[in-house]
Amino acid sequence: LTAKGLEEAHRAGRTLRAAGYEFDELHTSYLKRAIKTAWIVLEELDQTWLPQFASWKLNERHYGALQGLNKTETATKYGDDQVKIWRRSYDVLPPVGGDNSALQKDRRYKGLKLPEGEALKQTVERVLPYWDEVLAPKLKAGKNILVVAHGNSLRALVKHISGMGDQEIVGFEFETGVPLVCELDQNLKLKSKTFLKPS
Repeated sequence: LTAKGLEEAHRAGRTLRAAGYEFDELHTSYLKRAIKTAWIVLEELDQTWLPQFASWKLNERHYGALQGLNKTETATKYGDDQVKIWRRSYDVLPPVGGDNSALQKDRRYKGLKLPEGEALKQTVERVLPYWDEVLAPKLKAGKNILVVAHGNSLRALVKHISGMGDQEIVGFEFETGVPLVCELDQNLKLKSKTFLKPS
């Protein structure tokens, strides 16, 4: 995490605490930046004792052959217009491939068939089983769940929870370090969706 990311994580935790939020479980991706952010948030909430679960299904979108390149490098190589299409379309895949060998050797991913590139559409298809099999039953059981993940895996959850269309979700923006509170009814229908700004 950058210094800015660290401060945003502390601020998010303080904001949730000031608003009186209490959680029963934490769910994160396998990526260190999400896990470290989650730990900071829990520290600020004084809820470090919560049960914590991690899944690769909440990982950020896999950008295929673009993985690891910054936006400037990618735009220089492929052009601004093409990069915008890859980043902001629902179902246009980036160039697939890239080197997954390090991930395949990582014991977190042992035995998994990892994607070689995803558009948001494929990220949604990856995240939804985690919603159906893990998050939804716990929410139906009355648990308050904190999910700390990434822009695109969170977009996938928001798309499903709120029923947003393909084009609408592509334009949906998260502010880093600003919690999004989704209140659901007993049938998991969305009652409200609010960004929790610091006071």
